[in-house]
Amino acid sequence: MLAFTTSAMLLRPRGTLQLATSPRRPKPGLPAAAPPAATRPTSTATATVAAMWRQVQGSGDWAGLLQPLHPVLRDEVARYGGLVGACYDGLDMDRSSAGYMRCKHRRERILEEAGAAGYEVTRYIYAAPDVAVPVVAAQPAGAWVGYVAVSTDEMTRRLGRRDVLVSFRGTVTPAEWTANLMSLLRPARLDARDPRPDVKVESGFLNLYTSAPGGGAGSCREQLLREVSRLIASRPGDEDVSVTLAGHSMGGALALLLGYDLAELGLNRRAARRVPVSVFSFGGPRVGNAAFKARCDALGVKVLRVANVRDPVTNVPGALLNERTGRLLGGWAGGACYVHVGAELALDFASLHDLGSVHDLGAYVSCLARGSGRDRDGTTRRRRARRRAATESRGGAASAAARPRDRLQLTALGFLLFLYGYLLHLWPLVITNPPLISSILPF
Repeated sequence: MLAFTTSAMLLRPRGTLQLATSPRRPKPGLPAAAPPAATRPTSTATATVAAMWRQVQGSGDWAGLLQPLHPVLRDEVARYGGLVGACYDGLDMDRSSAGYMRCKHRRERILEEAGAAGYEVTRYIYAAPDVAVPVVAAQPAGAWVGYVAVSTDEMTRRLGRRDVLVSFRGTVTPAEWTANLMSLLRPARLDARDPRPDVKVESGFLNLYTSAPGGGAGSCREQLLREVSRLIASRPGDEDVSVTLAGHSMGGALALLLGYDLAELGLNRRAARRVPVSVFSFGGPRVGNAAFKARCDALGVKVLRVANVRDPVTNVPGALLNERTGRLLGGWAGGACYVHVGAELALDFASLHDLGSVHDLGAYVSCLARGSGRDRDGTTRRRRARRRAATESRGGAASAAARPRDRLQLTALGFLLFLYGYLLHLWPLVITNPPLISSILPF
């Protein structure tokens, strides 16, 4: 939900950077189940992204690719993380600047300036939640939250298909903070023909997605649907096309809302062919309830959540009402509980010197890069494999046994994180607008 660094967070790191990859965490004391043999890649050495792009995009729900983590998938996830990083690198956060909360670079230059390549940026995306609070109203209207891009011909040949990419950053402005903390579930109702009142999402994310920031560009949703639809329609009918939506924190929530929206409206269809829609979320929060998850699954929206097990943001909203609560309370409470969507790629990293790094996008990408053998210190794969094996033999069982306790601590930490952000950023809003309390609840 936010990009933050704070020394107030109390974490107990388990050691050095580790990569723990699994779509579902095993129970303490039990070994993880091996993936079905039929879903395992036949040749890691010869596999290329062009040959297995449908698997990388989630056609098989990443079965056999997450445990162990396939190097092609790992490299692609890290690459998308870098493309999301361009949203932070290009954001002008100088309050004295005329371009405050806008992108510092032209569309032709942003990816080059961020050290990324292979895509042509076609549109910048702006958003501002309609919170109707005087203190927040003074913030820039329509902050830059991301961009839409399409792969170049050279990148298309490498990927094996034309890739339409939408990239989102995380929380930066107080207005976005306010939206994040509006955690009551509301019906999405994105398809006027079939509103599906049982499908509910967080009201703050929905507000940010559907509110018009001013300037005549339309809402974040309108900008995105218009541009993504145009890019899909502009491709030849015989060309393979994919839609990839990537975001960090709050951006992961926006990416998931867009993926659901595109599929619900049928905008990812070309004649009789369906364009695959995939979401890569880095440190993303929960977005909706069980009905929202079920609808995303039914529509074929593929979601891979890259989550640090120590990152409290991945445990909210729904610190109290979540998947586990729903199972305990039974079906009648399902509509009131938040549920994660998709498969999980679990990472495990933390630093005593920078506790806020547990949610930092750069740390996410760096952890993936280390796992793929691109360590900056030149450590070889063989040496690192021996070191990892020794570490696991010493502490693997203890880590597994401690996992339920760690989950409880992270849930509590996520709850406290909401309160911390509320006290630090939002107490002036409540003073000027007391009714806001009813829509800002940290669970």
